[in-house]
Amino acid sequence: MITASLKNTRIAPRKVRIVADMIRGKSVVDAKIILMLADKKARHPIADLIDSAVANAAHNFKIGPEGLIVKEIRVDQGFVMKRSMPVSRGSAHPIKLRNSHISIILAVGEGKKSKSKKSVKSAKTDKAVAKK
Repeated sequence: MITASLKNTRIAPRKVRIVADMIRGKSVVDAKIILMLADKKARHPIADLIDSAVANAAHNFKIGPEGLIVKEIRVDQGFVMKRSMPVSRGSAHPIKLRNSHISIILAVGEGKKSKSKKSVKSAKTDKAVAKK
């Protein structure tokens, strides 16, 4: 299991989760392409985190990025900075600036396993036999 983590990223977790959902379960090569084309601020720290995990795999296990998949990517809430915005009549509204903890786990695998045409046909015939 190859891991990497990033603590206290100054982006709200719900915004990072949108990008994390795009690459979950994909191969590392596909994930890098998706992140390169994504139009979100969170793509930069996640791309750096994937690069760090691939470097960990190369250094510790002698594995290249071609055979790796994103097995798990988790985005948790970090600490919340509390600020206030002054408003009329001397009062203030609270502002919560949220931070994220991101962790990624890579695994060695083939990526998405697609069903072959033969297995799809056999599944259809099995359904037809079950109906009779």
